[in-house]
Amino acid sequence: MKDQRGTDNSQPVQVDDEYVEKKGITQSIEQVTEVDASSYHSDHTQRRLKNRHIQLIGIGGTIGTALFIQIGASLTKASLFMAFTLWCSVILAINNCLSEMVTWIPISSPFVRFADRFVDPALGFAAGMNFFIFEAALIPYEMVAFNVVLQFWTDKIPTAAVICILLVCYSLLNFFAVKYYGESEFWLALGKALLITGLIAFTFVTMVGGNPLHDAYGFRYWNPKNVQGAPFAEYIKTGTTGQFVGFLACLIQASFTIAGPDYVSMAAGEAQNPRRNLPRAFNGVFYRLAGFFILGSLCVGIVVPYNDPDLLNAISHAHPGAGASPYVIAMEHLHIPILPHIVNALVLTAIFSAGNSYVFCASRTLFGLALEGKAPQFLTRCAGNGVPIYCVGITLSVALLAFLQVSNNSAIVLQWFINLVTASQLLNYAIISFTYIRFYNGLKAQGISRHDLPYRSFWQPFCGYYGFIATLIMAFVGGYTVFLPGFWDIPSFFFSYTMIAAVPIFFAYWRIRHRSKWQDLKTMTFFERERMLVDQYEGKES
Repeated sequence: MKDQRGTDNSQPVQVDDEYVEKKGITQSIEQVTEVDASSYHSDHTQRRLKNRHIQLIGIGGTIGTALFIQIGASLTKASLFMAFTLWCSVILAINNCLSEMVTWIPISSPFVRFADRFVDPALGFAAGMNFFIFEAALIPYEMVAFNVVLQFWTDKIPTAAVICILLVCYSLLNFFAVKYYGESEFWLALGKALLITGLIAFTFVTMVGGNPLHDAYGFRYWNPKNVQGAPFAEYIKTGTTGQFVGFLACLIQASFTIAGPDYVSMAAGEAQNPRRNLPRAFNGVFYRLAGFFILGSLCVGIVVPYNDPDLLNAISHAHPGAGASPYVIAMEHLHIPILPHIVNALVLTAIFSAGNSYVFCASRTLFGLALEGKAPQFLTRCAGNGVPIYCVGITLSVALLAFLQVSNNSAIVLQWFINLVTASQLLNYAIISFTYIRFYNGLKAQGISRHDLPYRSFWQPFCGYYGFIATLIMAFVGGYTVFLPGFWDIPSFFFSYTMIAAVPIFFAYWRIRHRSKWQDLKTMTFFERERMLVDQYEGKES
């Protein structure tokens, strides 16, 4: 068997100076031991995720209840389409940053470890803790949402029973080999893609008259003559200020709803042929952003006006499941039966899939922290099938917070989790962007050409600066309503800004305790050993 240079790799591979120079390696590596084609001795995970798995994992973690149901609450403020389109440009910038780093260094929990190596070990610790809390908090969020959607049909199933069933299912899918997780996520996420595609098709067919009423309503609800204030409604304030505040509220919803590249990157350490498959997955993020989020936000504004009485009533009375979905309300208006039940069923699978993705990402983040010595070393232990079982166990224990809804209103519990994690997600993107800026400058300082990377993203380093500034500003803006006269609310303030305070505390704790230092651009390393292992692995696969 030959490696990339045609060397017989049945023996340990000697890394000569020419190869070191070609790969842009700044440290001499004496020897890289042979690595099994599906696992690495550095972290014991196994590369079992195929390209189709990674593509659908990217969908599974990004499309949940927010896109189908909670988007209705933002629609009531109008400006939804413009806000979603603008925020998609920010996520595309984040995608460009991640794709370039991860395809060159496809390791477990990549962006957490990149912050450690390219910026400061303290930032790596803060990033890891922030992302773990974010992902872990989203698991009970989706579990609560699952129970709410289930109540579209019946409320007689005990809440505790629903939570227990979900915990068992997530355990079975995540404790066994990663290929089973990948396969399950493939089919579940495929259902999400079919759902959003079907709803977009539903919008087009019905707006041109393909409905029982034969009403070709087109863009009727965008016309100010038909709907007062459309398409820019006032919110909280009046006049131009009120329209801007409404747009800002929609932008905040977009910052919570739209994601993608971070979920693709989390599969890097367990992806087959990562240098070939990961670029495809990252390129697919652009089409998902355009197809699912931009078109999706356009469609909800077409099928229902922002001031529709049924929509406002469903939101104010917290109608269960798809009952608060603009699409379902439109189906009821057009006298279309059965479809609402199909939509609710597919939304249910979408929520289950999202929770499943969060278990995977949270556990791998904890695993990455342990690999870098920032979490207890016993967390690096993997079962024979390559699953970090202790990390999965701790992650699922956090999911027990879903039992909060047993004694509290589900809508209140959902809002708690939303407020807590929105800032966390934005801070995570800010860290990724800043890490890329350091990565870009580090390559430049060490004379490593980006043309030699397996994948080179466009508009750099502009995307890094754009993503960093936009996400950092939005992290602080997210809870702005509590500062408006008459809107002060202590719980809302606490949940909106807890993580903004926690991340600097995590950073300061690690920096002070371990006296970590800011990485020098000229001496920072780029995971040379890990890259050499990937080179050898892909040489055996080619």
